[in-house]
Amino acid sequence: MVSLDTRQRARLPDSAFAYIDEKGRRLLPIHDEAHVRNALARFSRMTFDDESARDTARMRLIRAARRQGIVPLGFVAGQLEPHRKLPTGAVTFLMSDIEGSTALLSQLADGYAPLLAGVRRLLRTHVRKVGGHEVDARADEFFAAFSRPALAIQAAIGAQQQVATHAWADGVAVRVRMGIHSGRPSLNSGGYVGLSVHAAARICSLAEGGQIIVSRAAVNGLNGSVEDGIELLSMGEHRLRGLPQAMELLQVQARP
Repeated sequence: MVSLDTRQRARLPDSAFAYIDEKGRRLLPIHDEAHVRNALARFSRMTFDDESARDTARMRLIRAARRQGIVPLGFVAGQLEPHRKLPTGAVTFLMSDIEGSTALLSQLADGYAPLLAGVRRLLRTHVRKVGGHEVDARADEFFAAFSRPALAIQAAIGAQQQVATHAWADGVAVRVRMGIHSGRPSLNSGGYVGLSVHAAARICSLAEGGQIIVSRAAVNGLNGSVEDGIELLSMGEHRLRGLPQAMELLQVQARP
């Protein structure tokens, strides 16, 4: 049985763990071959916050194992099945992160992990509420997929409103940035692949805390139907790093 002492564990980034629970505990280290093998052996005995969290941990573990060339075929065949629940074809992505997360970490120290867990809990709640799917969550970033853009916008608005009104520890203000984009990505055992994934991340990075920015591609998927109380305000065309063409972006505004 391999193990890490407290100092070794602290030096590892979040990406070195297959699972980070809602309390911010980093579990199932996957940073080297020995720990990947250990995580594969322990996975079925782990208790997860929910099925979405299990699926996310499963895919991180599978990717790490494949990098090491040690994935048992039976594990892959059996564990990939839930991944097929993710939407395919026309997919809308929601990407989010916390504005000023480094400053919050410096300010809160040990109190940052519970805050991060609380933000993730709110995001997961609203994603699941509309039938969306969590794809990944690492550090302060959150990635979800939806079969329709209207669902992504609905989840984003609900989560933003709750983040804004929640009483956070030490009275800190938490501001989440969100980007929404639609496309036709590929889906394989490693997750979604395609320019639409990168576009969603770039759109998120342009947003300010508390802001939801949506691409024209996602808005076109609404087919002209916008829910009452929601406005879409054009921000003009933007060149996003690494993407071949400029893209019109719009800001989502909703009444509380």
